[in-house]
Amino acid sequence: MTMNGWIQISLYSVLIIAMTKPLGYYMTRVFSGERTFLSPVLRPVERAIYTVCGVNEAEEQHWVTYAIAMAFFSAAGFVALYAIQRLQGVLPFNPQGQSAVEQSLAFNTSVSFITNTNWQSYVPETTMSYFTQMAGLTVHNFLSAATGIALAIALVRGFARRSAQSIGNFWIDMTRCVLYILLPAAIVVGLFFVWQGMPQNLNPYTTVTTLEDVKQVIAQGPVASQEVIKMLGTNGGGFFNVNSAHPYENPNALTNFIEMVEIIVISAALTNVFGRMVGNQRQGWTIFAVMGVLCLAGITTVYHSEAPGNPSFTALHVDQEPSALQAGGNMEGKEVRFGIANSALFTTVTTDASEGAVNTMHDSLMPLGGLVPMVNIMLGEIVFGGVGSGLYGMLIFAILAVFIAGLMVGRTPEYLGKKIDSKEVKMAMLAILILPFSILGFTALATVLPAGLAGPENAGPHGFSEILYAFTSATGNNGSAFAGLTANTPFYNSTLGLAMFIGRFLMIVPMLAIAGSLAAKKIVPASAGTFPTDSGLFVGLLIGVILITGGLIYFPAVALGPIVEHLAMNAGTLY
Repeated sequence: MTMNGWIQISLYSVLIIAMTKPLGYYMTRVFSGERTFLSPVLRPVERAIYTVCGVNEAEEQHWVTYAIAMAFFSAAGFVALYAIQRLQGVLPFNPQGQSAVEQSLAFNTSVSFITNTNWQSYVPETTMSYFTQMAGLTVHNFLSAATGIALAIALVRGFARRSAQSIGNFWIDMTRCVLYILLPAAIVVGLFFVWQGMPQNLNPYTTVTTLEDVKQVIAQGPVASQEVIKMLGTNGGGFFNVNSAHPYENPNALTNFIEMVEIIVISAALTNVFGRMVGNQRQGWTIFAVMGVLCLAGITTVYHSEAPGNPSFTALHVDQEPSALQAGGNMEGKEVRFGIANSALFTTVTTDASEGAVNTMHDSLMPLGGLVPMVNIMLGEIVFGGVGSGLYGMLIFAILAVFIAGLMVGRTPEYLGKKIDSKEVKMAMLAILILPFSILGFTALATVLPAGLAGPENAGPHGFSEILYAFTSATGNNGSAFAGLTANTPFYNSTLGLAMFIGRFLMIVPMLAIAGSLAAKKIVPASAGTFPTDSGLFVGLLIGVILITGGLIYFPAVALGPIVEHLAMNAGTLY
């Protein structure tokens, strides 16, 4: 680890903190329907959309209606994206003549992009046409991100309102999110990316002759427009196979830094939105502090793991001088343009958020370095998390924490003036347990079936980690991969698609049920026995509940993968 590396990490952290409050203020005004500096231009467009779609701006929805609207919208998106892939051979903007996408892959990709996962079991350059990339994948990057943010706002309204039967209107929340937040930011940052060298064209692929007199095909296309929203919306689906390690997707250190800021900034700002909407910004900063502590712990662990290099290097290269090849740390699978510090930072923030983008190959990380992104996703990606999903996932853990605190002091638990009853606790536990049900269940299935065992390219604990990470990433709606798993098979396309569906929608239903239940309750005035939830004590309690819950559920699985691999590596055995 170097001082330069820590300075870059510190600069990143300071910028995220500085942007949280002003962006949170702006987003609060957007979702409250208040005037913003963009209203003179966008408000007429917003009204026109409601008129065309038949949406009554004054009408709000019960949580069940809100959930049904979200489900129908997602189902329509799935059908549209599936059709685009299957028909891409006859659709325009296909200069390379890409044929129709195979059925199981089209199913997997469609589920992936409507759930904000963006898992890619294919090589984009040789599979998807420009039309599919633009009208299919990029559009859903906007819509799935807006859906997640709208759901988080609905839960926040549940805490903020009293004796209410509604939690907002899904169509209005999603429209405002796209129109006032995602689209303006994407235009500005997208133009910056083009300036920095990202392609944005519809040209056929370019064939060049290298210095070795070898013909090479260089992919082109509308890269910048997809890159900006894949980061901003914590989507992650890359235009190129190696994602943000590709120089067209990530030309230099400046774009790398901006991409990492994009990944976290909206999720961080949503904590401030939470504080403002419940009338106490300290509550938002408390949630931010929990996320920040866990994030910095992950960054430190990955950086510390990667900086020294592989201690078993001499076991593989006895005829070479390890100090000459590993002096800079473990650079396997990393871009020299970014180095270890920026790779460790990117690895951590991309799995803290439900962001599948990578600038380094996670399969090449040291065992403990690979453990951190895996654990980040297993915890539900609540460490800032995906846009919206991170906040509502963290608030579910907060409900569990105040329930435990209530048990300790012998009082009915309260959070933000709302009594937390058995219904909320049951729904919270259901939402939390859905993830391990999918992750561990599908992993167990894949490790005993021949179709599942045909996927990993490594033996032993590392091969098990490749399978475990895949289902963790799919269920957690992250989309990144260990990159050592052959996943474009009917078995993995189907099971990973189901895992994405479970991780997104089966968690949303109990979360919205909590929102509806809380909105209907009255505010209970604080008393001498009220447990403070805006203090350092609550920060520690919430972190403890998160880590203990995750450890109890997942420790046996990670012990069979990265932990035993770390012990074997120190004993001189690699896989």
